[in-house]
Amino acid sequence: MKVSMVPPAQVRINEALETHATSLDLTLLGLREVPDSLADLTALTDLRLDGNQLTSLPDWLGNLATLTRLSVSSNRLTELPDSLRNLTALTELQLGHNRIIDLPDWLGDLPALAELRLFGNKLTDLPNSLGNLGSLANLYLHDNAFTTLPVTLSRLTSLAYLCLSNNRLAILPAWLGSLTSLTCLALDRNRLTALPDSLRSLTNLTTLWLEDNAFTEVPDPVRDLTGLTALYLEGNPLTGLPDWLGNLTALAHLGLSDIGLTTLPDSLGNLTALTMLWLSNNHLTVLPDSLRNLTALTDLYLDGNPLTELPDWLESGAPAPAPLRYRR
Repeated sequence: MKVSMVPPAQVRINEALETHATSLDLTLLGLREVPDSLADLTALTDLRLDGNQLTSLPDWLGNLATLTRLSVSSNRLTELPDSLRNLTALTELQLGHNRIIDLPDWLGDLPALAELRLFGNKLTDLPNSLGNLGSLANLYLHDNAFTTLPVTLSRLTSLAYLCLSNNRLAILPAWLGSLTSLTCLALDRNRLTALPDSLRSLTNLTTLWLEDNAFTEVPDPVRDLTGLTALYLEGNPLTGLPDWLGNLTALAHLGLSDIGLTTLPDSLGNLTALTMLWLSNNHLTVLPDSLRNLTALTDLYLDGNPLTELPDWLESGAPAPAPLRYRR
């Protein structure tokens, strides 16, 4: 029996050449360099090289001018070749989990870019040119080392999803409130003690992650974000909850675990759209009767509290029309 000695990557490239494929997946093949034969696939629109051992990218990659998606996450890249500036058709660029310290200015010259993933690198700053990416809708910056953000990002008015989780941000810039297209904002695992008042302008926001910061109270700008459907506050040293939290009546998910709560405001009973409520690892001894109004609730987490008994309406499975799951 003849055993083929052709590397798996070359097999896929050969197949793509024969079929005139526009998409090529070379993920998780242990590649230490990009095969030169890939340069012949000039009609590619989607190229995935994730999960290999690449330390650099070849200059000729910039000749694949039809690429709309380039994904090289989870490699060992420290920089990008200047030739990639020629990929002006790119709508998605994934560079997550590499070893990049600095980004080139030309990154802001990719006019069609709608999604940029830079998470899990060693970035402390961003080029001002990123503010030129007028089509950018999704920007992933989590798991880096940012302490500040360039003011030019305020021009990203099409941005809908911004992930800043697990950085070193202690203060947020006021201009963040100018990103009024935002629907999801992730600020968890930073060093924040307050939010700028300008965030009240983010009226399209539906999801806000604030876990594991240093808030001692629920930031007041949140009270005006009445379109929120998900709010996560876990792991902050809160001294209590404001009554106005009950005015966020669109909330479906509310995370309040690990924040030192001893009581809950009756106003939580106004959140009748809630389906999931996390209250684990607090100091609650009783639950307010107002929670029986949460008739949409399907998941309730109470573990890690010194509750000695549960109210009858909870023990009986009410108020949920479907069986209510909870952890005691």
